[in-house]
Amino acid sequence: MQNKTVFQFISEPSDVNYGGNVHGGSVMKWIDQAGYACASSWASSYCVTVYVGGIRFYSPIKIGHIVKVEAEVIYTGNTSMHIAINVFSRNIKRKDFEKKTHCIIVFVAVDDEGNSVEVPKFLPTTDQEKQMEQYAIKLMDLRKKIEDEMKPFM
Repeated sequence: MQNKTVFQFISEPSDVNYGGNVHGGSVMKWIDQAGYACASSWASSYCVTVYVGGIRFYSPIKIGHIVKVEAEVIYTGNTSMHIAINVFSRNIKRKDFEKKTHCIIVFVAVDDEGNSVEVPKFLPTTDQEKQMEQYAIKLMDLRKKIEDEMKPFM
């Protein structure tokens, strides 16, 4: 079973913000689309986004650059999947991509009635996959602390 999805395309003038770069909202849409494609392929089911966290924009993406969005399952619970997303871009005249954005999205697989359903277990095999799984577990612990802090304001 494949745990990774990669999208590549050219950023378009309709993606522009007032500063002349790709709008952050466009990047977030691409992140959600690639994450959904990865999660639903893994689960063979419709999936819903339940958490997007730690989105970090490192540097802007220019209009006309080639964009690559990589989405990868890094941890699974019973019904949830943690997907690491990295966004890269490059000038069409260059060969190397630069990392532009990173985040983690958690999806839950659901049936036609919206009830959560079990997903296949992700079993990391490489050292990199094991490190990413530990990263997801650490972030889960941090999210629990953040949620406790936010409770009085929700």
